[in-house]
Amino acid sequence: MEHIEEQLDSLHLEDLRNGSHPSVFDENDDYDMLIVRLPVIKDVLERKSLGFIITQRESYFYNATDNSFEAFSNRFDGPYRTIDRLLDKLLTSFNAYEDRIGDMEESLYEDSAQKSFMTHWLELKRDILRIERVMSRTSTVMKHMIDYYEAADDFPMNHYVDIHEHCERIVRSAALQLSKLDYLYSFYNTRTNEKMNRLIFFLTIISAIFLPLNLVVGFFGMNTSGLPFTEGASGTLNAVFSMGSLMAITALLVFLWRRNIEKQS
Repeated sequence: MEHIEEQLDSLHLEDLRNGSHPSVFDENDDYDMLIVRLPVIKDVLERKSLGFIITQRESYFYNATDNSFEAFSNRFDGPYRTIDRLLDKLLTSFNAYEDRIGDMEESLYEDSAQKSFMTHWLELKRDILRIERVMSRTSTVMKHMIDYYEAADDFPMNHYVDIHEHCERIVRSAALQLSKLDYLYSFYNTRTNEKMNRLIFFLTIISAIFLPLNLVVGFFGMNTSGLPFTEGASGTLNAVFSMGSLMAITALLVFLWRRNIEKQS
């Protein structure tokens, strides 16, 4: 087994030890370095970088926990199986995001969206954007690696094409879910605006009805002589009847105005 760590450039070794390093494929004379960054969906979204060194005879996986290199018996099969296993888990875990978005969509259709809708929406938008960004770069790196090793006799082309297809599938799924989230946001805003418009319309009607009454009350509240209904025992009753009639006439006018608007729209 080669003492691979002694052959590595110090900068490459530093990249391998960087747990948040983006995906990259670096070609060199003595070895090639592959770093694959993948999302890991648990209780919270995490991102994990896998580092591989590929030589002419074998390949190595950098174990970040032990800060050591683990040799594979086959220089291409080992990295493939490691990456493919995590991609399969990612594809399965990503279904949870699709289910959550589907539940949000159904709640909007049933007009039973939770008060925390925007909090959940922002959380999903953030996570899926990160997944799309990470997987887009990983897909590009895998394509670069496939093109580089395409002529190698021992390179399992179908295996790595399958990995690249999985990466592309996740990117497409993420783009689709982001599109759904944008649609749900627009739908949610439309529903919220409709409710707000109905509330404002109701308040406008109330204001239209009571504004003339406030004018009448202010008129009769003036400390001047000769005001109507100040003489006689039925003055208060007459004033109340007049204000009630005014309120009814105003409400009728508002109703006719609203019906006319609805016919025109």
